Amino acid sequence: QNGMTADEAVKFALENNGEIDALRNETEAARALVKQAALKQNPKIEANTARQIGGMDSQVMVEGMLPLELGGRRSARIAVAQAELEIREFALTNQERLLAAEVRSKFGEVLSTIKKLELLEKIIANTRQGYQIIAAKVTEGRTAPLEQNMLLVELNRLRSLSETAEGRVETAIFELKNLMGMKPENPLRLKGDFENLIDNLPAVNEAVANALRDRPDLQGATAMEKLAVARLNQARAESKIDASLKTGYQRMRSGFPLNGITDTGGLQPIESVFHFFTFGVEIDLPVRNRNQGMIEAAIYEQQAAQSRIQFGELTIRREVNVAYARYNRSVRALTIFQNGIRDQANLNLQTIWRTYEFGKSTLSDYIAEERRYLEIENEVTDALLETYLARIEILRATNAPKLIIK
Repeated sequence: QNGMTADEAVKFALENNGEIDALRNETEAARALVKQAALKQNPKIEANTARQIGGMDSQVMVEGMLPLELGGRRSARIAVAQAELEIREFALTNQERLLAAEVRSKFGEVLSTIKKLELLEKIIANTRQGYQIIAAKVTEGRTAPLEQNMLLVELNRLRSLSETAEGRVETAIFELKNLMGMKPENPLRLKGDFENLIDNLPAVNEAVANALRDRPDLQGATAMEKLAVARLNQARAESKIDASLKTGYQRMRSGFPLNGITDTGGLQPIESVFHFFTFGVEIDLPVRNRNQGMIEAAIYEQQAAQSRIQFGELTIRREVNVAYARYNRSVRALTIFQNGIRDQANLNLQTIWRTYEFGKSTLSDYIAEERRYLEIENEVTDALLETYLARIEILRATNAPKLIIK
């Protein structure tokens, strides 16, 4: 009653999975770098002083410099940072898509192991009841002790299978907890069933178009191309002339180790103080280094990104078609199991037990039929799981909106 549904498990995983949390922090870091790239370069102030050794001359100079960032350097830097942010955002979205599909798949695997365990427990209960009936008959002398021993062996075999099935359930639950970012010691209850496995899906061509439009991994490849173009523009911008404005103040004191005569006839040291205002331009000339290597590398990166986009589109088309083919075949197999095998197998088992009670068949016949019934029920569960997983694969391949519940 208080279990967690598949949607709730996906939501919990998106909030607590460590890898998703790391990608979110990396995305925020990239967003901060966009802010940093938009900042203008700081002005510079240079101050120095000089004094003549053994003389009277001295000089003090303060100079400020303001970088101009010509040639679109700042806008190119911002474009690179924004492209890197887009890549981080698409990487986060794509990882959320993959995690959601993986959680739903693992959720289905846990349900299937639970269903198999429940079936075993049901058969064990029925076998234990049958064993008690046969034991009573042996006590009354109406049945040979061999049949009691045969059924006891079968009962113990089923109990052994049950222990193994419980181990599979526990293992699958631990794996699901790990995907969800839940501690192993925390309790986890599940609620759900293999429901709504067969519904109306869009045509394959429509699904392919939707996937090519919405898949974040393909959008990330497109963002990689934008980044390569931005880096190319940045390399070209930084290969152009740049300049910085410079202005300053200079105070110079100069004199001689002699005294002069003033207008009134007194003596005064021969010295004077001079004040200067300076202004100039510092130009960076791209003569030797014109970013030839950076430009060439950016061109190759752009070509590589275009190749990844083309291959990504081809991969998406394949994944969607494979997912649809898998789903259609699994639905057909499940329909055959549910309509032509399952009910008849259950009826056969009940019939064999009744004929055994009337002495028309042996206990070995019943045990063989019970094993066949258990095998069929497990195959039905596997067919349910396969259809469920194929449905999840379609959601993953097409990036369907209901894949991720936020």
